[in-house]
Amino acid sequence: MTPMVLTVIAGIIALVVGLLIGYIVRKNVGEKLIGNAELKAKNLILDAENNAETIKKEKILEAKEEAHKQRNDIEKEIRERRNEIQKSEKRMIQKEESVDRKLENIERRDSNLAKKEKNIDDKRKEVDGFIEKQILELERISGYSRDEAKEILLRELEKDIRHDASMMIKEIEAEAKDEADKKANEIIIGAIQRCAADHVAESTVSVVPLPNDEMKGRIIGREGRNIRAIETLTGIDLIIDDTPEAVILSGFDPVRREIARLTLEKLIVDGRIHPARIEEMVQKATKDVNGIIKEEGEQACFETGVHNLHPEMVKLLGRLKYRTSYGQNVLKHSIEVSHLAGLMASELGLDPRLAKRAGLLHDIGKAIDHEVEGTHVEIGVNICKKYKESSKVINSVAAHHGDCEPTTLEAVLIAAADALSAARPGARRETLDSYVKRLERLEEIANTYKGVEKSYAIQAGREIRIAVKPDQVKEDEVALLAREISKKIEDELDYPGHIKVNVIRETRAIDYAK
Repeated sequence: MTPMVLTVIAGIIALVVGLLIGYIVRKNVGEKLIGNAELKAKNLILDAENNAETIKKEKILEAKEEAHKQRNDIEKEIRERRNEIQKSEKRMIQKEESVDRKLENIERRDSNLAKKEKNIDDKRKEVDGFIEKQILELERISGYSRDEAKEILLRELEKDIRHDASMMIKEIEAEAKDEADKKANEIIIGAIQRCAADHVAESTVSVVPLPNDEMKGRIIGREGRNIRAIETLTGIDLIIDDTPEAVILSGFDPVRREIARLTLEKLIVDGRIHPARIEEMVQKATKDVNGIIKEEGEQACFETGVHNLHPEMVKLLGRLKYRTSYGQNVLKHSIEVSHLAGLMASELGLDPRLAKRAGLLHDIGKAIDHEVEGTHVEIGVNICKKYKESSKVINSVAAHHGDCEPTTLEAVLIAAADALSAARPGARRETLDSYVKRLERLEEIANTYKGVEKSYAIQAGREIRIAVKPDQVKEDEVALLAREISKKIEDELDYPGHIKVNVIRETRAIDYAK
């Protein structure tokens, strides 16, 4: 074998021997270390078991103490509740005893009341029998039956009550009238002073002056063709009579009458009068009148401070310039009512703008009452509804003649201002026939009442004096009679302003010295 191989074999043997020695050494050291670790582990387990036992004993002891404490608390609470229950039972027993005693008292009282009721019923029967005997005796003595005596008593009682009512009415009316008259006079006088109108009654006819009487023939024309053309185109009657240098225009439509007047004036100035020229002048006059109507409506709105009116309503207001009522110009009347209502509304703390607006529009129905069927009140209400006026304004228009009940204080003021404007001296004039008929009707109403001897309508129908028979109308019935007559006048007559009902009762004693 070569030395190298021997060397390798020797090295391998040495390595195996080293490995065996290392294994043996490591085995001995590991067993020693494992033994030490097992010993330490056993010691740790013993210590842990001892500690756990100690902790267990401590916890068991604490649990027993806690259980003992809770048991004591529960026993204490049970004792307290038992005491409360015992106290409640005592109170309940006491209440039951009290209720029993009260029931016994109530039963005794019921028994006593039943006995008393029986006694009262017996007494009542005795009293009723006694009263019945007394009534029969009274009927025998007086000679009247029960119903007859009751009727006599009621008549006497009615007389006394009527007397008391009459006296009370007198006192209340006197007090209310003094206070109301004072306040109303202050408001009305203040309103009139601040709204002074100077216009007077106007006529329903127009007079056109002529430069000479020769112009009458030219207006009539050959065989009357010119006057027929004017009347046909304008709808107005021309009255040409012996009145010197004047032509009278007559018609119920004031706008048409104004168009006819302007047409005639233009023809007189122009000098050329024939049917074709007449038609041309009527067209120009119509245009001019429409412009005037618009201007007058705008001026009325400006004068009263009423704005935001529909343009068609402004035109209708302007038409009122040519409309009269009992001779009073309706546009001037509407402006005056607007001012009066606004002033009175300011004095009473109401809305003056609403009052002015309603006052200006209250007679707007008269602008077209010749063209539309219905009263001017109905027409005015329809116009206001058509152009979206407020419900308060519509009610003021509807109620200013009493056709419906006013729902606002402003509506009442409109009615008062309307009567005030129409009733003042010089504002209106009536035809003789209607004036006489109203006076006669006024006296007829007064004469229908029992006890009225004579009646006289005086002060142009604004007062009626009624003389009564003193033997038929007693002193305390005079106030009631005046009130009844005034109510009947209000219900049956239409009149401007107020009518004073003056009932006079006098007793005369006559003797002769001999």
